[in-house]
Amino acid sequence: MGIRLFLRLLGMVLFAVLGWQLGYTLDSTQEQFKVIFLLALACGVLGATITPYLVTTGIRYTRKRLRVVPTADLIGGGVGMIVGLIIAALLTIPLAQLPGILGAIFPILTAIIFGYLGVQVMVIRKREIFEFFGLNRQANAVAAEARGNNAYARSILVDTSAIIDGRIADVSQTGFIEGTLIIPRFVLNELQHIADSSDAQRRNRGRRGLEMLNKLRKDSIVPIEISDIDTTDTTEVDAKLIKIAKQNLMPLITNDYNMNRVAELQGVKVLNVNELAQAVRPVVLSGEEINVRITQEGKELGQGLAYLDDGTMIVIENGRRYMNQEATITVTRTLQTVAGRMIFATVRVPGAPNSDRDYHDQPGNGNSPYRPDRENGQRNQA
Repeated sequence: MGIRLFLRLLGMVLFAVLGWQLGYTLDSTQEQFKVIFLLALACGVLGATITPYLVTTGIRYTRKRLRVVPTADLIGGGVGMIVGLIIAALLTIPLAQLPGILGAIFPILTAIIFGYLGVQVMVIRKREIFEFFGLNRQANAVAAEARGNNAYARSILVDTSAIIDGRIADVSQTGFIEGTLIIPRFVLNELQHIADSSDAQRRNRGRRGLEMLNKLRKDSIVPIEISDIDTTDTTEVDAKLIKIAKQNLMPLITNDYNMNRVAELQGVKVLNVNELAQAVRPVVLSGEEINVRITQEGKELGQGLAYLDDGTMIVIENGRRYMNQEATITVTRTLQTVAGRMIFATVRVPGAPNSDRDYHDQPGNGNSPYRPDRENGQRNQA
């Protein structure tokens, strides 16, 4: 008997019984026996039709979620649900003594609520709870022992996006990366496939990736290894990389945002070049003066645009008149957006005060004996 046929029979029986009970509750007279029978028959047909789809859809969704949920969350959620159900069972005895329908509904609601709360509390506070019972130290010791017995203990897996980006070649020359960069052969095949694409943009990206890989092998002080490591469970490159990194306890270098999040959900350590560049950007404070070259016009009237060496855009009020010129600007504020950081500034006019000391030393201020308004008044009186 196939699984779908079994599900159809099971759904038909359950829905038929449910329909019979529903019809009998509504009207149990002999005259309505045919109506009750027809209702049970209709519910049975409905159950036989929809049960396989409901069950298979639920199983697929559960399997999909289980693939991305970390093991710690699964263990913590299971323990939390058991604890919640135990508490609910202890409350069932007094709740079942309530009169009428309340004694039948409240125990069920209590089991659902406490089971859900147990799962949520354990998932959210699992780190503190595991540390309280000393489980984190044991897990770290097991992980350290596994890394010591692992052939790829000091290796880093490289994604296609990081190779095409090219900055990994510059980072590897600085000495911040320790260990061997592992490039699987299926990543090379993907680069070659992109380079042979009929789309000009994809073809250029693929060729750039091959050039960056050649540069990485020639100039990098970090060992580069083209490995035949692979997995046969999936054909998707991202899924292969995540699974290999998880099985061999290797960090993964990628610039792909979605792949970054999926890998982190599965407990894989991710080294993102974009996050590294964001972290080492120079800090520019309000009131600081810097020299830039204004290269473009802004969206608003009179605005000019300049860029720092790391690509940060500077919006300069009244900077359009200094197009294609070097100018000294004063930073007014910085704004962090989803796309990156933006700096707003104004052009420092030559001869204008740039500090409190300069301001107080200027003629016409309260600390200076020179008062132009008095001189103008004297001239007007004359």
